Amino acid sequence: MGTPLAQTAYNYGMTSLTFNTSSALNASITSSTVKPNQTSTSNRLDIAQQLLLKPFGLTESHLSKALAEITSKGADDADLYFQYTRSEGWSLEEGIVKTGSFSIDQGVGVRAVSGEKTAFAYSDDISEASLMDAARTVRSISGAGKSAKIKTPSRKVANSRTLYEGHDPIATLGSTAKVKLLEKVEKLAKAKDPRIVQVMAGLASEYDVVMVARADGTLAADVRPLVRLSVSVIAEQTVGGQARRETGSAGGGGRFGLAYFDDAQIGQYVDEAVKAALTNLQARPAPAGEMTVVLGSGWPGILLHEAIGHGLEGDFNRKGSSAFAGKIGQRVAARGVTVLDDGTIADRRGSLNVDDEGNASQRNVLIEDGILKGYIQDSLNARLMNVKPTGNGRRESYAHTPMPRMTNTYMLGGDKDPQEVVASIKKGLYATNFAGGQVDITSGKFVFSASQAYWVENGKILYPVKGATIVGSGPECLKKVSMIANDMALDSGVGTCGKEGQSVPVGVGQPTLRIDGLTVGGTA
Repeated sequence: MGTPLAQTAYNYGMTSLTFNTSSALNASITSSTVKPNQTSTSNRLDIAQQLLLKPFGLTESHLSKALAEITSKGADDADLYFQYTRSEGWSLEEGIVKTGSFSIDQGVGVRAVSGEKTAFAYSDDISEASLMDAARTVRSISGAGKSAKIKTPSRKVANSRTLYEGHDPIATLGSTAKVKLLEKVEKLAKAKDPRIVQVMAGLASEYDVVMVARADGTLAADVRPLVRLSVSVIAEQTVGGQARRETGSAGGGGRFGLAYFDDAQIGQYVDEAVKAALTNLQARPAPAGEMTVVLGSGWPGILLHEAIGHGLEGDFNRKGSSAFAGKIGQRVAARGVTVLDDGTIADRRGSLNVDDEGNASQRNVLIEDGILKGYIQDSLNARLMNVKPTGNGRRESYAHTPMPRMTNTYMLGGDKDPQEVVASIKKGLYATNFAGGQVDITSGKFVFSASQAYWVENGKILYPVKGATIVGSGPECLKKVSMIANDMALDSGVGTCGKEGQSVPVGVGQPTLRIDGLTVGGTA
């Protein structure tokens, strides 16, 4: 919908139900208030220099020289972004581990900013010659002005947080054990029910080291582990000579080692995937029309992320293309609706010790009790809007420019029991999982496909439905929230958000909540 530039879509891979409880999340939020730790930042900076500078004969003086070259024509800002990424993936299908992959990627991105304009160059050759060539290339954005004598700024190690251990998750489990883990997934799923005819599973690990050098002398670094286990099953049932197939999926992960996926965790993912597939075998066509919709806790927060979160990113609001532009201090949601973007929750997939511009991650209140409080910002848009960066400058890799992006975006819980919220439905939909969707940032209109939903009448869940799509407007949707439960939960850790061709890991979450008067497109 809308213009391509104003359109975003999400790709969350394997979906899953939540595993965090409200109390666990509150504990995480409390721990996220830890003060920025400069010593830990220095340790991570040492690791980054050993991987990204020393092997190529580079020192901090080379970085200062390149930055001085960029700013010699009067650029407003400049940075160098070095990255080393080692990743591994294994996948199982048809009872065997069919593929395994391993890759190493490294390089440097060089950026100059002048006003609203950005000049950017990148190279997978980390050398002094490549660095200086890139610096001279991006310097041209400032025009052919007179060269200025640049004073070398004082060295500053950026403050950051310590939210996860900086170990290499790939090394936390041997190759044989990784294969056996996936085989265990297949065996457990097949044993659950004879109707499970196919099992797919994937195990991914990543070790990411980044280093940022800014024109003002700031140095920052992060060492980011990331793992994910995805489970998907196909169930088949023949009724009256007609074969019917349905899928179910689950999974999770975060910024820790592979030991997280113990027998209990694997069993939970398998149970969720099998249950979803078997439930969908019984699903009837979804009714259509305007109705009350109750969204389950946890993963359904993807609707919040897409329909509202993207509209609160600084670039869209600076340009006036967001439905939320110019509404700071105004009521944009019903009372009780509080939305945060929080990159400081320990071990979460969307969390960061420091963002990709060298700013410490933050816990940002975007909407408080229905009132719009602020946007999420990178450095460029914050400077142009005369506000401070919020720790949300993110990029997919060294080959991409940073932009304001979400981290872990969620709505706080209310005071209702979740069963009370569902019981309040006279006739409507109870959606507990989503498969895909799309939003137009300019209008705020969205379309989402529910992968697991139930028809409810007079407060009773009658049967599962399939083919339900939820259509609405993000800003209007927020105003129609009438009940908020006390079961706030984050998703299990599989989210990947796409924007303008860049993908980054994120988290989502919300409590069970009731929204009145949403349009549901169905197949009935």
